[in-house]
Amino acid sequence: MSADSRIEAITKRIVERSKPTREVYLDRTRRAISKGVHRSTLSCGNLAHGFAVCSPKDKAALAGDVVPNLGIITAYNDMLSAHQPFETYPAMIRQAASEVGGVAQVAGGVPAMCDGVTQGQPGMELSLFSRDAIAMSAAIGLSHNMFDSSVYLGVCDKIVPGLMIAALTFGHLPAVFIPAGPMTSGLPNDEKSRIRQLYAEGKVGREELLEAESASYHGAGTCTFYGTANSNQMMMEVMGLHIPGAAFVNPGTKLRQELTRAAVHRLGKIGWDGDDYRPLGRCVDEKAIVNAAVGLLATGGSTNHVIHLPAIARAAGILIDWEDIDRLSAAVPLIARVYPNGSGDVNHFQAAGGMAYVIATLIDGGMLHRDILTVAGKDLGDYAADPTLDGETLAWTPAPATPRDETMLRPVSDPFQPDGGMRLVQGNLGRGTFKTSAVASERWTIEAPARVFDDQDQVTAAFKAGELDRDVVVVVRFQGPQANGMPELHKLTPPLGVLQDRGYRVALVTDGRMSGASGKVPAAIHLTPEALAHGPIAKLRDGDIVRLCGHKGEISVLVDAAEWDAREPASPPPPASGTGRELFAFMRAGADTAERGGSAMLAAAGL
Repeated sequence: MSADSRIEAITKRIVERSKPTREVYLDRTRRAISKGVHRSTLSCGNLAHGFAVCSPKDKAALAGDVVPNLGIITAYNDMLSAHQPFETYPAMIRQAASEVGGVAQVAGGVPAMCDGVTQGQPGMELSLFSRDAIAMSAAIGLSHNMFDSSVYLGVCDKIVPGLMIAALTFGHLPAVFIPAGPMTSGLPNDEKSRIRQLYAEGKVGREELLEAESASYHGAGTCTFYGTANSNQMMMEVMGLHIPGAAFVNPGTKLRQELTRAAVHRLGKIGWDGDDYRPLGRCVDEKAIVNAAVGLLATGGSTNHVIHLPAIARAAGILIDWEDIDRLSAAVPLIARVYPNGSGDVNHFQAAGGMAYVIATLIDGGMLHRDILTVAGKDLGDYAADPTLDGETLAWTPAPATPRDETMLRPVSDPFQPDGGMRLVQGNLGRGTFKTSAVASERWTIEAPARVFDDQDQVTAAFKAGELDRDVVVVVRFQGPQANGMPELHKLTPPLGVLQDRGYRVALVTDGRMSGASGKVPAAIHLTPEALAHGPIAKLRDGDIVRLCGHKGEISVLVDAAEWDAREPASPPPPASGTGRELFAFMRAGADTAERGGSAMLAAAGL
């Protein structure tokens, strides 16, 4: 049990709210478990198709249900630097499975979008809904009922949440998530941001910008800033779904290879025929979900997870909302400063103590539920350790007693700031999210005239024309899930940063998403109800005074109430087409609110 009474109270709140839906989920999982290994229900024709390409030895073993069969769901492609290493993983997993008397098959592949490629491009409007497409693709792979357990190969933004939703849908199967690790450090992120701002001002050209970007994103592995992808890996660790310490070991190393091997060996122990059966649906409970939120807040993680985490939780019958996250943020201190919340990247974070230290100090401080069922050992305490090689043998050493770099990591007893820096803001403009941890405290409150736009390109044009050189709240609406799929508005960060550096008071208000890493400009994002659903943001006009306050949790327009009530909402722009966007119209039409996860799939399923 957590020692901190605030964490316990929030967890209890979630448990009570979730009782009806959680029991339905657990009952469905129990019924699936009671049927035994589903491969045994397949007809001879079904089974023959399922193991047609296996060796005679493996065919005989699978036909007799005498060995476990691991289903691999892979998000490998060459577009994502973080996912390119997965090309060789199936062969490694098959070998590791054979070492413990098992078989492994690639059950299916799922799409994986690189948000870095699509930022500011039409394809970004497919990004959020790619999470649902990933979940459905994984479900198709697992629907063959050939498997005793499952392995998930994914790292980046929507991929891990999508895989988690699918894995929980097949919650009777034990599961292990296997990451690939971050790329080695390249050009410092602060320098990259400086060049981006110079380019936005027209002070350097495209050649210089491309050189800087290429020096930053330069090889295989996850991007080294602490955005959604690396937040995913952190969350998998604090939920106990990795082999301990797997999150931030670089690709292509002997240690990475041995961690992958250990994950498969462990799956043999916790699988259907193992001696310690641990179905995923039992591992991921309310305490595990709270742990994910606590880890997110303590490390200054991605704002995208205030959308993804409710969606993941719903797949397990667990209901959380932004008030839960806001209450947790008030209780959980910020103990990490990883870029953009600090200057060092995730490799520096790992060297300073990494997840082992984070988990150790959060457990000691009563912030994490230690008593969760993990894939690894007794409880989450097993994750307060660093993996290492003792010769050729994988071993673990206890987390350091103190951080190796206190500019990067701090103990719970001496944090960077007393709260997690993820605030619920609400008022007559609705409810939204404000990530304060990356913003200087003197900028947490801004009151300024609004300038209203319907897309991010209009903002860029106004900036270049000098129309935003003043105190201003930039409003970008019709960016919600129902409007255009809620693309990230990351390309607005450089121009807004330039305006702020020129001495202006600047903020962003939008019903869309910002980059999961966010930035130094105050922003109220994910505003709900969205403009297309006639949310209050649709009533805003140029010149309206908007107040955003991270201290008080406020987002309001200072307009006479009678005048405000009489206003008609603005008409939305026509829906865009091309780049496949028309194929996702049904998802936009059926999407629920950002606070519930922005999912048409979960809404239609009644989850």
